[in-house]
Amino acid sequence: MAKKIEFSQDDIKLAAIAKAMSHPARVYILKKLSSMDACCYSGDLVEELPIGRSTLSQHLKELKHAELIQGEINPPFIKYCINLKNWENASKIFSELFKDYQPKTAKDEKKKCVQC
Repeated sequence: MAKKIEFSQDDIKLAAIAKAMSHPARVYILKKLSSMDACCYSGDLVEELPIGRSTLSQHLKELKHAELIQGEINPPFIKYCINLKNWENASKIFSELFKDYQPKTAKDEKKKCVQC
């Protein structure tokens, strides 16, 4: 029996980040926050997105869980910004995923994997 592989910490983190980015609202939030020099209040985001406040809260929770953003509570406001350390790490591990990709040619397409 073949030995089963163990997932690396980077692979586990990459999967968590990809899951956190799996909704267009979350992608928008990340783009918005990464383009700003400052933090953004959740109230500002809810005015821009076609979703309700509670739905926005769930999306922000997922992004925080993946450690892509961080929030600061100053009642009654919550402001969010990119978690720079983890943002840079996410960029690195996504780059690693795609760096070895070699585009296939039409000739290569004819050589289909018979084991797949």
